[in-house]
Amino acid sequence: MPKHSNGSPLDLHEWISFEDSRERRTWVFDATFLRSNWTCIYGAGCKGVLPEDATDLAQGCCTHGAHFVDDDDVQTVLDALTRLKPRQWQNYKRGHSKGVLETEDGATKTRVVKGACIFHNQPDFPGGAGCALHIAALEAGERYIDWKPDVCWQLPLRLEHHTDDNGYVTSTLREWKRRDWGEGGDDFHWWCTESDDAFIGGVPTYQYLREEIIEMVGQSAYDQMVIQLERSHWTPLPHPAVKSRR
Repeated sequence: MPKHSNGSPLDLHEWISFEDSRERRTWVFDATFLRSNWTCIYGAGCKGVLPEDATDLAQGCCTHGAHFVDDDDVQTVLDALTRLKPRQWQNYKRGHSKGVLETEDGATKTRVVKGACIFHNQPDFPGGAGCALHIAALEAGERYIDWKPDVCWQLPLRLEHHTDDNGYVTSTLREWKRRDWGEGGDDFHWWCTESDDAFIGGVPTYQYLREEIIEMVGQSAYDQMVIQLERSHWTPLPHPAVKSRR
């Protein structure tokens, strides 16, 4: 396995790209992650995002609350809030009496209560552990994508757009890294994709996260991505997190 000069393994990824001339855009996809068998293990052995193993807290990536990307993102959650019932949400009374939002370093985010996002239900809550918004959306027969903050349903995917001087856009869909939180990423461990715990899925990640990816990039780009990922005569690199298994 190739390594840095300091002896640590290189984080090698393969990428695919294609042009969309109508939108003056180049799409770039992290083929290594998308072809891996990553799957979310929230509530099923996820160690969370604290420096030490926090499996017993069953918080997943909810520990620090959710940062919103824009006003529309905030409104999505506020609309969903009105539909939550006490049996679905452990912090129902607190959320309605004191609000669900707070500001941190000038950014709006969900409040943290008892060490986790205010929408997080603890493991012993009768209505179900985990995200109250997620629970309520599924009970209503609706997409949790339409109830939760963007960052919550997008993780561990990250979509970035860069526009050059001529107005041409490069859009990159890749796995989320600790560095994406800035300096804050150094305060916790990103067990999600840095260890092999979650690489146990039965289908490739681009299939497992199909609905999320389509929501982020659109049906046309997703379909073209699949064609490239499934082309024959290509042996992809294994994800860095699972190389140690070999």
